[in-house]
Amino acid sequence: MTGGGLDPSTPVGPDPGLDDAERARELRELIAHHSMRYHVLDDPEIPDADYDALVDELAAIEAAHPELVTETSPTRTVGAAGATGFAPAAHRVPMMSLDKVVSLDELLAWGARTRRLLELDDEAARTLRLVCEPKIDGLSISITYDHGRYARAATRGDGRVGEDVTDNVRTLAEVPLELALDGGEVPEELEVRGEVYMAIAAFEELNARQAAAGEKIFANPRNAAAGSLRQKDPKVTAGRALSIFTYQVVSGDRTREAPSVDQVSGEAAVELETDAAIGHQSQSLALLRRAGFPVNPEIEIVTGLEAAYAYCTAVESRRHQLGYEIDGVVLKIDDLSLHRRLGATSHAPRWAVAYKFPPEERSTVLQAIMVSIGRTGRATPFAVLAPVRVGGSTVSLASLHNEDQVALKDVRPGDTVVVRKAGDVIPEVVGPILSERPEGLEPWRFPATCPVCDGALVRLEGEADTYCVNFDCPGQKVQRIAHFASRGAMDIEGLGEQRVHQLIEAGLLADASDLYSLGPEQLTPLEGFGAVSAANLLAAIDASRGRPLPNLLVALGIRHVGGTVAHALATAFGDLDAIMSVGEEELAETPGIGGIIAASVAAFFRTGRNREFIGRLGSGGVSFGTRVVSQHPQVLAGKSIVVTGALEGFSREGAEEAITSRGGKSPGSVSARTTAVVVGASPGTAKVTKAGELGIPLLDEGGFRHLLETGELP
Repeated sequence: MTGGGLDPSTPVGPDPGLDDAERARELRELIAHHSMRYHVLDDPEIPDADYDALVDELAAIEAAHPELVTETSPTRTVGAAGATGFAPAAHRVPMMSLDKVVSLDELLAWGARTRRLLELDDEAARTLRLVCEPKIDGLSISITYDHGRYARAATRGDGRVGEDVTDNVRTLAEVPLELALDGGEVPEELEVRGEVYMAIAAFEELNARQAAAGEKIFANPRNAAAGSLRQKDPKVTAGRALSIFTYQVVSGDRTREAPSVDQVSGEAAVELETDAAIGHQSQSLALLRRAGFPVNPEIEIVTGLEAAYAYCTAVESRRHQLGYEIDGVVLKIDDLSLHRRLGATSHAPRWAVAYKFPPEERSTVLQAIMVSIGRTGRATPFAVLAPVRVGGSTVSLASLHNEDQVALKDVRPGDTVVVRKAGDVIPEVVGPILSERPEGLEPWRFPATCPVCDGALVRLEGEADTYCVNFDCPGQKVQRIAHFASRGAMDIEGLGEQRVHQLIEAGLLADASDLYSLGPEQLTPLEGFGAVSAANLLAAIDASRGRPLPNLLVALGIRHVGGTVAHALATAFGDLDAIMSVGEEELAETPGIGGIIAASVAAFFRTGRNREFIGRLGSGGVSFGTRVVSQHPQVLAGKSIVVTGALEGFSREGAEEAITSRGGKSPGSVSARTTAVVVGASPGTAKVTKAGELGIPLLDEGGFRHLLETGELP
């Protein structure tokens, strides 16, 4: 690394033996190393949140000891010097970073500082207009136009000098080569700022191609976008499906001297010598749209900080529905005259701030790799982690999927690893930070025996999963019964995994059929049970006897049979005995089933052990269902309707039921066989895009209701 002899494997945490001056020097070297990895090499070693923690620690030391501040400190500079493979491109107006806040209190504190600097009274502060936009996790870019024609593009670099990527940016279809403006609106020179990014669907497709070709796999869409834009051959960039959102107009009259930071207040005193009157950021965005640039449709103009905070929380709640990665929201004062009054610090404008979401990636220590046994006997490795706050919650366990994934990621107990948790998705280990791997760590080996019953673990040829083949394994037994009792199956309230384990240990359950012979005299002696709790559990078990047939089918744990398939089987055959009596061919002809599912269902019911179990359920009073005739006319027979986004009058399950009860299918993906796509609030971008590509009609909720009533497209 450059800038000193510090090994980047030095722990992120401070050495208690260092004084503040030594720690500040160490932090500067660490930050310089990781900044180079991120901004220039597009190959970061640590998550953004860990990098931010280093910068925050340095800023705190410098605040306490101003004498330690240096002109080149990362707290006073932006980005990193450009890569050597591109010509340098100086920015006439510096491309600055943004100060950040992470809570309502910090946002209000920023607002209070802004109000004080502007000397606003209560009414002016309360009615201050702010432009709110998702903070795209991509690569900042500057694009210059000469008399309305595309002339130059440059990366941010260190904020003053970037990389000339003119030929590469020219390949982006969304970047106009000529401004779509009336003659009077075209300035002599116009600079536009934006963010180049890669949509999640394009990222996944690119990585699939890279893997098939045996080439580099990108860690995330941001790295993929940056690496794709910095290709030496623009043809490679053209094939990488890059996108751009523009967000800023910067004046550039070549007859004037380059303005100073104080004059432009960072990124944007707009003084266009055109017929367009630009006095607000919102007007700049309107100009960008007229000129033919893509502007994020999620941008909103709000009044006051409380409304801005509400926007931030709303965007955070649906960040994973946008189709591209964001890590926060950027808030900008709308009035450009206030930009000039506020000015900028050495690295950030005072008229804007980034509201950062909780990080979805953090690093922590992988303490152990263990194996869990599921209801089918599948042995799944998982990571035991030093607890870390990620994705808004504390994570101490994470999925490792299967043996091949552990080997591919090469994670080893003792490694410092990157952990990702996005929304409600199960946390997963992304990979190790190799520069921090202690010497002597051995690769992890999948165990040969089951950690629960000590029986053999077997991996079938051609399969990625490993199984415990002992059907009576206690680990499988607990999971089978817990699944049987779960919501969506027999929905037995109060019968979770721990309670199931307790009942098995007490010798009361050999399988789920034993639930229906339990009595209070067996439960009340057990720890945690009294007369009331025992009665409640028995009442829940009794209520489960009458669950609908689809619930029972799910509870049986048949491979490939989830809620949709169970509903299709129940609709077609009416009761469990009828399903058990038909052959594989007849099952395969059932709408929504198909050959693979039919083979799995038929094989399950051919097995003697399973038929005996079902017989015991029947003896316990469990209903096997009765044929239910839909009360709705089958106006959607033969039609396939995809629903995406939230509808006001239907839950997701309710919309699917409305379709299937009228004879239609409600698959989860769009294909050439799709009849229509119903689009609610915050729809899946990929589904809407796919529908557009295939020419499939899009329906709003009113159109959906018309379709349900008539079977015809409106």
